[in-house]
Amino acid sequence: MCGIIGFYSFNNNLHFKNIIASLDNVSHRGPDNRGYWNSDQVTLGHTRLAIHDVSNSGHQPMFSNSGNTVIVFNGEIYNYLSIKNQLLSDYPNLEFKSNSDTEILVNAIELWGIDKTLEKCIGMFAFGVYSRKTSCLILARDRFGEKPLYFGIQNGILGFASELKALKPLKECGWRFDIDRDALATYMRYAYVPTPYSIYKNISKLNVGSYIVFDAKGNSKEYKYWDSKKVLDSEKYKDSYDQAILDLEIKLKSTLSIQMQSDVPLGAFLSGGIDSTTIVALMQSMSKDKINTFSIGFNQKEYNEAEHARAVAKHIGTNHTDMYVTERDALNVIPKLAGIYDEPFADSSQIPTYLVSKIAKSKVTVALSGDAGDELFGGYNRYFLAPNIAKKIKFAKLLKYAPDAWIKKAEILNFGKFALLADKLLKLKRVLETAKTNKDLYVLLCSQINDTSFVLGAKEYDILRDKNIYDIPQLSFQEWMMFVDSNTYMIDDILVKVDRAAMANSLETRVPFLDHNIYEFAYSLPIEYKIQGNNGKRILRDLLYKYVPESLVNRPKMGFGIPLAKWLREDLREWADNLLNYDKIHKQGYLDADLIQKYWQEHLSGKRNWQYFLWNILMFQEWLDNE
Repeated sequence: MCGIIGFYSFNNNLHFKNIIASLDNVSHRGPDNRGYWNSDQVTLGHTRLAIHDVSNSGHQPMFSNSGNTVIVFNGEIYNYLSIKNQLLSDYPNLEFKSNSDTEILVNAIELWGIDKTLEKCIGMFAFGVYSRKTSCLILARDRFGEKPLYFGIQNGILGFASELKALKPLKECGWRFDIDRDALATYMRYAYVPTPYSIYKNISKLNVGSYIVFDAKGNSKEYKYWDSKKVLDSEKYKDSYDQAILDLEIKLKSTLSIQMQSDVPLGAFLSGGIDSTTIVALMQSMSKDKINTFSIGFNQKEYNEAEHARAVAKHIGTNHTDMYVTERDALNVIPKLAGIYDEPFADSSQIPTYLVSKIAKSKVTVALSGDAGDELFGGYNRYFLAPNIAKKIKFAKLLKYAPDAWIKKAEILNFGKFALLADKLLKLKRVLETAKTNKDLYVLLCSQINDTSFVLGAKEYDILRDKNIYDIPQLSFQEWMMFVDSNTYMIDDILVKVDRAAMANSLETRVPFLDHNIYEFAYSLPIEYKIQGNNGKRILRDLLYKYVPESLVNRPKMGFGIPLAKWLREDLREWADNLLNYDKIHKQGYLDADLIQKYWQEHLSGKRNWQYFLWNILMFQEWLDNE
């Protein structure tokens, strides 16, 4: 993993100091080396975290053999050796000076062209590549957006970077960083700013599975080289369920065989859940040495997965490390979050993700994760809840008349899972009272906040229609929800959370489930191979039980949560009070200060649990303070 930046000046309004400042702002993504190249109009910069060929021969920016093409690249091409062999077959006289995937990529682009090259690449990546012959700059991003890439054109300058902060030095060149209130309102609903938007006007995230070409006049055209919707039209799996388990095992082992390649120490995150345990069990079965595994725990039992992870690690035989998170640990991390995530981001599991990345970095440079298993194989509760929700209407009516004190008592007494249940019942009540269609139901189940009118002067983006995934007739409601999650929540929440938290610790993360061959296989399977009744990830579970006893991993899904409601009332209260100050919010002019104060006081009193609403506000306020 690395950090990349680039500028294409159409009016020569660019200074050397802007380049250096931009590189400084992504130095955490690549502490091992840095470099830049510039011509009269184009500048490319790179900070390197060395994974393959850690020698200086992997230095970037890197040129093709002809010297006509130059690239800055962030990520990994897992099948780079296969691509190298294919290149040598087509061009026997081609010589390579290093063993890095970057050199193979830049030569492939020059010799094969961008479309053929991207079609062959298996990996996670974002890059900028410039042709000195055509004066065209191409920006490209991997199929699922594992690697970030922001870009924009203002005042005659195209800028692109791995993180928004690397574009801030362009303020001196006339770039503006005005908050997009519509993006802010959308963030408040989902706790993230969805692709292709950013928190700023006129700066975008490059769409996943896409590349965009800029010419010397600043004209551009975007192309889609991989489309998840086209996967849905592929041939469906026709073999038996038992054969599907075997085929999935073969495909995952094939993926792991290339993702476990590294010239630096490698390990894996392990929560003890189905997804991460499957990855770790397969890794250990393929390794002669003990795999390094890492997990996070909490002293509150209802949030603690560390004991499960430790038991799983013992059975599999890994070299396991865990850490218990305290309120003090959270307090130490929270001031860093705005800088780490670059734009408002409010998935509170960002805290344990940062901490588990930190302990992993103490032993390894690369960590594999079990992310994306839920979206591909049907793991989220909403996949079971939504289709049966009509049956719960009577219960919703009962809740409508339940006294507030009934819910309040569950939270104040902190009766473990009962307190969590109370919060979920309130959400269910709101959903049942509001949803009119299946699409409404899905959006409400995914929403942190149902009404974003407290964001002043804003109108939310309709991300389902913007991404053209609102209507997909060939999918059942369950399948549609899984597909939408893999095109929204997974990309802009899960992968962003892990990338920023890991890169803040100079740790590379890899996601085996997001080999596009695994994704395409998963979406070819009948829904009954993935969801059976109220149990998801059926095929993944049955594969895992070949390696780990069912009794060891068959437990309710916990997620990667933290006791946020309690922390906000106690150890985090002073920090939150400062950020939620009425006069401060009123003066800023983005949010309804009266409503926020009302919710804050209700939360402090225990009358309501507004932890998610408040965390969204707090992460925005913390980010705004760091602007």
